[in-house]
Amino acid sequence: MLGVTDYGALVVAVLVFLLLPGPGNLALITSTGKGGIKGGLAATLGVILGDQVLLWLAVAGVAAMLGAYPAAFFAVQWLGAAYLAWLGASLLFAKPGAAPVLHIKPHHYLRQALMITLLNPKAIVFYMAFFPLFVDPARHRGLATFAFMAATIAVLTFFYGLCAVLLAHFLAERLRDYPLISRSMQKLAGLFLIGFGLRLALSR
Repeated sequence: MLGVTDYGALVVAVLVFLLLPGPGNLALITSTGKGGIKGGLAATLGVILGDQVLLWLAVAGVAAMLGAYPAAFFAVQWLGAAYLAWLGASLLFAKPGAAPVLHIKPHHYLRQALMITLLNPKAIVFYMAFFPLFVDPARHRGLATFAFMAATIAVLTFFYGLCAVLLAHFLAERLRDYPLISRSMQKLAGLFLIGFGLRLALSR
């Protein structure tokens, strides 16, 4: 199908990748908790936009450039780690009832999720290794094949994000009656973000 070796396997692989715990999923959950469904959907669009940018940078061979210049790769890696740690600390040390990370406006949630996604340089390397697994060399159609795969990833991410946002909103509504649990989950989210940042900074 348009130069893709096994489209079904591509869909399954993307869904498995989306289900893995990471900063992107945490951004969807925290944005939904603070901004409701609109905030969560805005964060979903931010993740999609960030993925598309990294995906096409990978296609263009940016990962090879980063590999040739390790200092550039590590600079982006540390910048991403610092940003995640800052977001985590904002959640961890926020006062009860405050909205520490973002104001309640959808474009802020989109921007935060976009930054979280873009500041994960390993995603570029992932796409560089991911695409060749599903490209049929005999039927490859150049950019059309990559565009088809990119569109597939965007659509799957949107529907996954929609389901995650609706579920997170449902749980958040139930937790509003239990402020202690809600604050505990907020601080736990902050710890996870700091942990993701440290893991990104220390990985080589």
